[in-house]
This record gives sequence, C-alpha cells and structure tokens, in this order.
Amino acid sequence: MPVTMKAVQMVRAGDPVVSHEVPVPSLGPDDVLVRVRAAGICHSDAHYRSGRSPAHPLPLTLGHEIAGEVAAVGSDVTTLAIGARVALHYLVICGACDDCLAGREQFCRTGLMLGHYTNGGWAEYIVVPAWNAVPLPDAVSYEHGAVMMCSSSTSLHALRKGRMQPGESVLVIGAGGLGMSAIQLATHLGASQVIAVDRDAKKLALAAQFGATPVSAADLTVDQVVAAVRDASNGRGVNVALELVGSVDTVQVSLKALAPLGRAAVVGLNNVAVPVDSYRDIIGREAELIGSNDHLRSELEELMALAAAGHLDLRHVVTNTVPLDADAINGVLDALDRHAAPVRTVILP
Repeated sequence: MPVTMKAVQMVRAGDPVVSHEVPVPSLGPDDVLVRVRAAGICHSDAHYRSGRSPAHPLPLTLGHEIAGEVAAVGSDVTTLAIGARVALHYLVICGACDDCLAGREQFCRTGLMLGHYTNGGWAEYIVVPAWNAVPLPDAVSYEHGAVMMCSSSTSLHALRKGRMQPGESVLVIGAGGLGMSAIQLATHLGASQVIAVDRDAKKLALAAQFGATPVSAADLTVDQVVAAVRDASNGRGVNVALELVGSVDTVQVSLKALAPLGRAAVVGLNNVAVPVDSYRDIIGREAELIGSNDHLRSELEELMALAAAGHLDLRHVVTNTVPLDADAINGVLDALDRHAAPVRTVILP
C-alpha cells in the first residue's frame, strides 16, 4: 500500500482545482479503505469550486460520486472483504441522533458530505465508514455506480418527495445526468407521461430516446416554456415537476406548469431569491413547492437492484471520461459553469 497518493483539491473558492500529493488516509476500526475506480463530476462540484455553495475545510479533495474496490478493512469490520466492489453513500453520519434513528440521515446533526465538508473521491484512495460502502453488483460498472450515488439517487429521492403515483405526469427540468435518471425512474414507477425541458438539443434527443416528450427552452421566456409544457400535457399541466437546474427561471417554470394539486420538487442549487405569485402559483391550484435534499442509503440499495435488473440504463448518460488530472477536471467544471458540459463526465484515476 502506498504511503502517499494523488488527489485533486480545491484550495480557495473561485480558483481552479489543483493536483496534490497527499498522505493515504489512515484506517479506523469501523472504516474501509477504497481504491477509487471512478468518480463523477457533478454540477454541484462547480458550485463548490466557485464558492456559490461554500466547501470547507480547505484545502479539500472534491468528489462525492465514488465507486471502487475495498483495499483494506478496519479491525471491527465484518460486512465487507478486501476486493469487494462498492459505491459510496456520500453522507457520513453519526447513526445515533434523532434524525439518523428516524431515517432522516441527511439531517444528521454532525453529518458530513464527502467532497463538500470532508475529503472526497477525486483521489486514488478514500477512507469511509463501512456503513457508507454499498455493494456494487457485478452487472453495474464502476462508472455507472459512481454517478448513481448522486444523479440517480437524488432523482429518485425527488420523485419520492414529490409523491409521484402511477398514472401521474412528470416534468423533468434539466436533461443532464440527474434528468436522464429521473426520466427512466419516473417511467419505471408508472408515470403516464414524462416531459423533459432543456436548452440543449442533443440532450433532448437522448431524453426522447428514453421515452420523454422533449420541450426546448432555447430562447424562450418562462411563460413560453410553461405554455409549451401545457401544450405537451393537453393543456392540463403536470402532476409532479422536478427542478434539477437551479435558476430563478426553472423554479418558476416548475411551479407555473403544475396542474391543480401539483407538486414541484426543487433540487437545483440557487442562491438568488425566486419571485412567487402566492395566489396564481400556489394557492389557486393548491400547488406545493417542496425542497428535496440528498437521498437515503436505502434508496441507493434500491437503485442498485434496479440497475442490475436493467431498469436504469446509464450507458448513454456517462458520455465522457477524464483522468485524475486537474487541468482536465477544470475543463469539465468550466463547461458545467457555462451549462455546456456533456451529460455526465467521470474521472478514471
């Protein structure tokens, strides 16, 4: 086992990430050391780099979408063996507070997110509690397992927060990594129609391949996009909307496009106030605006079963790979800032 390893770290908000040689992290009795085989680059990482969503303590190894193989286990670990294929739940929790015990682990009082508040997976190795390592089926690649840890799981959690029921219509705003999983998951869960909104024609074409009704938002106002969504849904609007972009306009679309009793689950990060007409947007239709934050380990296990059974296809979603190289990673983050990145990019250390 090497003493040091390569890691790509954020040193200061607003600056490019850089490559460093750092010590391989030490192993506690309840921990596992994972050799990283794939680590996704998420739009959230671009927010962390810019400082829009502060990350600390710095310097910090980014990366919260991680899959690899167990390289060593702590003295008290009995559930995993060396060589096991795993993907990592990015929420490191205490397991003992009221929220953890009630199954609300994303609100753990001392919880830390990998790659946001503690070192993540843009490195050759990472140490996590054994509880965070979710078995990765042989049928699921490391690349796909990595992106499922955020894009797919966050989409599933948002659908659950939106209380989507079989036979309901779903609007997916943002046909990127999260959106492609959301489209497939909504279809598998019995949606009567899935409408996908994006500005990128190529992403909309892929969304259509997965069965979504594509709606282009290119050069359209909020009201024009809403009108297009209503036209696509026979004038009624949608029962559930997933906002996966994080802008004022997309949050407004998610609310205005709802049918009566519709629910908008907002996922995208945004630090700008969103104007809401309380009567027209919410009260008049008894609509709901719902926050959706992270996901649960149990949802990761469910996703693994879905992917192994062929219900979640990420072959056309992971569209780009890069090495563990700061310049290459900064290029992807720059493209994400411009909303011009491929659907999903994965680092292969």
